[in-house]
Amino acid sequence: MILASEYEQRRDRLFELMEDDSFLVIYAGVGRKMSNDHFSFTVNRNFYYLTGIDQENSVVMLVKSCGERKVYLFIDEYDERKEKWTGVRLTIEQAREICGVSNILFTNSLEAKLDSALSDDGNLGHLGLLYLDLEAELKIKDSFSTCDLRDEIIQKHSEIKIEDIHPVLASLRAIKSPAEINLIREAIKTTDLGIKNILLNLHPGLYEYNVRNTFEYAIREDNDATIAFDTIVASGENAVILHYPNPKARLNNGDLVLLDLGARRHYYSADITRTFPINGKFLPKQKILYEIVLGCNKAVINFARPGLTLSELQKFAIDYLAAECVIKGFIKHKDDISTVYYHGVSHHLGLDVHDVSNQSRPLEPGMVITVEPGLYFKQLKIGIRIEDDVLITETGCENLSKDILKEVADIEKIMATKL
Repeated sequence: MILASEYEQRRDRLFELMEDDSFLVIYAGVGRKMSNDHFSFTVNRNFYYLTGIDQENSVVMLVKSCGERKVYLFIDEYDERKEKWTGVRLTIEQAREICGVSNILFTNSLEAKLDSALSDDGNLGHLGLLYLDLEAELKIKDSFSTCDLRDEIIQKHSEIKIEDIHPVLASLRAIKSPAEINLIREAIKTTDLGIKNILLNLHPGLYEYNVRNTFEYAIREDNDATIAFDTIVASGENAVILHYPNPKARLNNGDLVLLDLGARRHYYSADITRTFPINGKFLPKQKILYEIVLGCNKAVINFARPGLTLSELQKFAIDYLAAECVIKGFIKHKDDISTVYYHGVSHHLGLDVHDVSNQSRPLEPGMVITVEPGLYFKQLKIGIRIEDDVLITETGCENLSKDILKEVADIEKIMATKL
């Protein structure tokens, strides 16, 4: 868990980056429409990062003026009808305990507080700059986004300058605290339980959705954890499709199955990929390609360190895979690698699976990234990817998911135990 004191520290760091006589407004967002129904609400991660509050229609406001810093949190008040349909809302006391904000008001007073901040004669002082999270499609009410709010404010208050705070928050979120790293570790441990459950039940004749269900059942049984993203189970030639969407095919004897999956703890996610032989034994050509990908996975992990960029990790992976594939006779020329390896080797990981980041920013201690090389040969019905989650340290990196099986001998051994 993350303590209220850490949320206070995050807001203090943000205050340091705000200009004097400015204010910031970040929305939790609202549930979004899905056809004639609604998607389950998922909180704006920037709001969650600053408050730890996971409740729709909530708002946090930071005001920096006249040498003072003030924080206001707005939450919905008690509504008997809503609670009958969608559950109990946070009380002011509960919200204060989570986020450490003293000034908590009800959301129906937000408009008046905004008007006061935007007005020269308001009680918050002269505020000439407003920071908004202008991430595309951040809905704050039906058919109305923060971008729409920006346009509305500009029409009414042309003297107010508005800036997008999203890049600043992305920069802050890139460096994980010890508490955040522990939550990612927990998500990885839960993911490992689900993968082991797959290995002990995997055999020809199952369907891809059976494997998905086996994983997700184990995840939810571990203290009711949730999945980080839609589980990918792709067998045979389906594994050459990176985000294979329809796990309905039958698992055939002699094929491999690619699993891209992860658990989530308090929105902090694991993102792991493993590739296994469905019958428990790698065929010769499968094993050669698997060892190439595994070697690349290990080499990139050993290579990753502060100061490098994700682009440099990608070039390293491409060079490794290309050289090995030429040596082993799977491609004729190194330039042909783009036909069998066509995605990035890494992305940031955190509150989002593909966490917000500046891709050109050099790696720093405290960042958590994935390492996920792969090879995809449709004509051979082989798709292989091996993905780990690593923490950048002062001198290199730590593989947070090192305990999840990926060695050929270990995979074949554990699968043989069920026979």
